[in-house]
Amino acid sequence: MKKQILYLCLVFLASACRQSNQKDSSALDSTSQNRENAAMSDSAMSCSSNLPKRYGGLGELDTVKNEKSPVSHKGMKFIPAGTFTMGAVDKEGRRDEYPAHQVKLNGFWIDETEVTNTQFAAFVKATGYVTQAERKPDWEELKKQLPPGTPKPAEELLQPASLTFVQPKQQVDINDVSQWWSWTVGASWKHPQGPKSSIKGKDNYPVTQISWIDAQAYAKWAGKRLPTEAEWEYAARGGLKSKKYPWGDEDPLSGKIKANTWQGEFPYADKKTDGFGNMAPVKSFAANGYELYDMAGNVWEWTADWYTEDYYQTLNGTAENPRGPVKSYDPAEPTVPKKTVRGGSFMCHFSYCKGYRVSSRMKTSVDTGLENTGFRCVSSR
Repeated sequence: MKKQILYLCLVFLASACRQSNQKDSSALDSTSQNRENAAMSDSAMSCSSNLPKRYGGLGELDTVKNEKSPVSHKGMKFIPAGTFTMGAVDKEGRRDEYPAHQVKLNGFWIDETEVTNTQFAAFVKATGYVTQAERKPDWEELKKQLPPGTPKPAEELLQPASLTFVQPKQQVDINDVSQWWSWTVGASWKHPQGPKSSIKGKDNYPVTQISWIDAQAYAKWAGKRLPTEAEWEYAARGGLKSKKYPWGDEDPLSGKIKANTWQGEFPYADKKTDGFGNMAPVKSFAANGYELYDMAGNVWEWTADWYTEDYYQTLNGTAENPRGPVKSYDPAEPTVPKKTVRGGSFMCHFSYCKGYRVSSRMKTSVDTGLENTGFRCVSSR
């Protein structure tokens, strides 16, 4: 029973932590098989597919009031209106990055860094907000996205928890993400690596273990919002045209280190050439042309848009201020609502996801918090 329930709980992790560079459906089939094999172990964690919705509903947002009117632009940069080519223009993209297309955007303000622990702590202090990872899973909501007849797990297994990265000590199967993700009771934004960890002394680090619901609640309180995918990519490009990265086309590890990514062999040997073995404080690396920091690497960032793989294929002509598809659909997990995340993280490596490319898209269930995922906000006013 415990093995079965662990399987159900651990698959909460969003697929933002996977999506290999393989472009055919066999990758999904292989990963699904790895997930099923991993579920046979008590200690196995999976971030590959079938992500049940733990908490259900977005009602939590209704309890958070907009406390910041007018919006403070302190720590934000203004991005001028313009038109750009969105999506991959080379052969390195995944299927959901094509076709490249023209997008026209109004000007907007965007946080120059990811939201930090200090900023999120101020929100929690002002509102008493409790994040998804700090809440006990609701079985009645959970079972709605599980096969009919799935038995209810023991109460002791339904505990506030989240997924943390545990670096393997040796080479492992790159397609078996259960080798480095661990379902950790007590992990939350205050304890991103588990209950024995702390954010003390890390005020200027990006806040993580934040679900989309949590990020949206913060943005509402701040009088801001989460960026659309188009706004995020436009800002990440920093005024450059058709380049791979926020700084141009040069490889992240060539010359001066440009972002907090994985160096060495993923996921078991990180050389830490960039000076960090995990998250880095914001502003640790050079800003892009719009004076924005960490638009590549460090932590993945939530966007406002629902995820569908074929969204770009549905657009015709120049898209003006696009806000993504009207609903989420991932054929691998059709019952799980997902939002798009952008930017990559400290775990990204060229052999794995290469998520630090400006056109790279990943998707994560809305109630999932991860050790490598944070957010930043925007404002149109």
